[in-house]
Amino acid sequence: MFKSTFSRLALAGAGAAAMMVTLAPSAQAASDKTITLPQGRGYMKFIDDGDVFQVCDTKADGHGVTGTLWVRNVGGVTSVATTVDDGGNSGCDKKGYNIGQLASYRMELCWNGGGGCVFSEWFNE
Repeated sequence: MFKSTFSRLALAGAGAAAMMVTLAPSAQAASDKTITLPQGRGYMKFIDDGDVFQVCDTKADGHGVTGTLWVRNVGGVTSVATTVDDGGNSGCDKKGYNIGQLASYRMELCWNGGGGCVFSEWFNE
């Protein structure tokens, strides 16, 4: 009887552990993050201290860059949280956006001259 009860407890414990792993969020905890376009065209940076998103066009090629912050709520619905453009002026452009724990966020950076975009992993605080 002891062996049967022990086996059931072990099975229940293994099932609970598997469920916790399955239900764990896939978003990474926030810290400063940077994504970079190929060929030195620009970058987008999340600055955790103050929740600031910075977009920089680093190549004088006549095209700017656009950074988009995507938000995915707990129901799985994804939408644009904010957009930051840079190009045609000196320096980088910045925008504050308060991120939290109840949603996941992803940065996207595109060169306005065409081609593909780059993405960060999903993250939150």
